[in-house]
Amino acid sequence: MTAKTTTNGHHAPEIPKECLAGVVVNEGPDFRIEVKKVPVPEIGPQDVLIKLSCTGLCMSDVHYALHDWDSPSMSSFGTQCPGHEGAGEIVAVGSDVKNLKVGQRAGFKPVADVCYTCEACRTGHDNYCLGAKYTGLHVDGSYKQYVASPARYTTIIPDSVPDHVAGPVMCSASTMYTAIRSSGATAGQWACFPGGGGGVGIQGVQLAVAMGLRAVVVDTGSERRELALKMGAEEFVDFKEVQDPARRVVEITGGGAHVCFVTAVQAYPTSLSYIGYRMGGVVMCIGMPPKDQHKINLFPTSIIVRGQSIKGTMVSSLADVDATLEFARRGKLKLEPTVVGLSKWDEAVQKLKRGEVAGRIVVDFSLP
Repeated sequence: MTAKTTTNGHHAPEIPKECLAGVVVNEGPDFRIEVKKVPVPEIGPQDVLIKLSCTGLCMSDVHYALHDWDSPSMSSFGTQCPGHEGAGEIVAVGSDVKNLKVGQRAGFKPVADVCYTCEACRTGHDNYCLGAKYTGLHVDGSYKQYVASPARYTTIIPDSVPDHVAGPVMCSASTMYTAIRSSGATAGQWACFPGGGGGVGIQGVQLAVAMGLRAVVVDTGSERRELALKMGAEEFVDFKEVQDPARRVVEITGGGAHVCFVTAVQAYPTSLSYIGYRMGGVVMCIGMPPKDQHKINLFPTSIIVRGQSIKGTMVSSLADVDATLEFARRGKLKLEPTVVGLSKWDEAVQKLKRGEVAGRIVVDFSLP
């Protein structure tokens, strides 16, 4: 690809043949991330090429690398780079692309493309498309400095939203927005976040507060306590200091949370206890546990007599990602991620794997 002047006046940059990438080595329980040079992808006539400035690190990346979900492996698709929280700039457009231009800021999401013809796609629920191509599984993800994205499924980032905030919006923040919206929770109600001090949960806390909910976080450690309270949580319950965290949540909320948002998969076995005897209480399943682990044991009578329910949501639709970016543009989503360079990439992912991360980590491709 060579430089050219585009219709909007931007001068298209030279595109290298190779780029930096975080590659999964030794896929499985002992995987590691190695920074390597890989080929820059070619784009088709209906695609755009995005040069990412950064990528958020998500626990889903770890599961893909571990291959502990009930799905085919990354390597079976020829994929070597996980990641789905990318933010950067369009540096080339395909010959048939008319609505996107070089120089626009763009994101790379958990779903790379959908079929556009199924019931889910036609009803605005494209995140549930059975023909979806998942980023980091079916195709290389945002652990790669240059990525090809179908123009029709590319998200444009508002200029006022920094890349380090916009990257995590592509998955973790928008996933929480979709879960909150789907839960039916209304302003003034209590929202409980087991694991709310982590990268997904802490953005859920901010969005819940912005949407008028009252947040209580169940997690552990002074760093996560400080972060949760800073981001708007009214209460923090340290599960290592309180003998029965669920009982404490029931006391705080006057009968149980109206909604329990489960992002920490270890909380599934006790998740129903956080909604207590709250009429209409809902457990929202968000975090995806490894195969055959962390199940919810359900006694039907207990949810029948209180009209309670269990629901799940899967990442976000195009519309919900845009809506979440609008919260960020308005200053309601003030993620303060830990930003690391390429040399700390594997160390950061291993910390995430061990559950040692408060908030979100973002890898910046420009930092050594």
